Amino acid sequence: MDTDDSIRLIESAAAGDTASWAVLLTENVPRLSRFIAIRLDRRVHRRIDADDVTQEIYAEAWRHLPDYWRNPKLPFYVWLRALAQNKLFELHRRHLGTKMRDARREAHDSQCGMAGTTSEALSSLFLDSQTSPSNAAAREELQDQLQEALESMDAIDRDVLVLRHFEQLTPVETAVVLGIEEKAAGMRYVRAIRRLRGILASLPGGLSAFRI
Repeated sequence: MDTDDSIRLIESAAAGDTASWAVLLTENVPRLSRFIAIRLDRRVHRRIDADDVTQEIYAEAWRHLPDYWRNPKLPFYVWLRALAQNKLFELHRRHLGTKMRDARREAHDSQCGMAGTTSEALSSLFLDSQTSPSNAAAREELQDQLQEALESMDAIDRDVLVLRHFEQLTPVETAVVLGIEEKAAGMRYVRAIRRLRGILASLPGGLSAFRI
């Protein structure tokens, strides 16, 4: 949940206080920037500036902040993240020509702020954040092995890993994004970490090659 200080800042910002809004952005920019870096398709990233995307999201959030404050159903950062997710969906459709073949799934993704975490995406995230082979062929082989191993995990457990480990969401925020109870989200995270350690230990270099 949002702290009392955060709630006061949100209330002041919703009333038009730009100084309070600046503080809120400062508190949330590291996680939001990380979210964009993780979720923005690399093909789109080559065409647009991620900082421009961030500024568009902040501008939209400022416009809609009074509406949020009148009925704050989500923790503030989860709401901000949902706006960012919607913006990324829009950019992906615009630049990649994504078709609305599954409107129901996309609507669900837009609502909960998750696009689903594939084993390929998760393996890339782990290799990008760890000390991995500099040789392209060796790195590709390691990613293939890690991706294959991650396929054995439940999809929601992969999502939990990304939300907690990479996006650094709190247990409460993670539960809200996934639409499950906080206790269930915590249990899934513990289980996912345990399973991940076993997977990494089985790869070349073992668990010591990864910081987890």
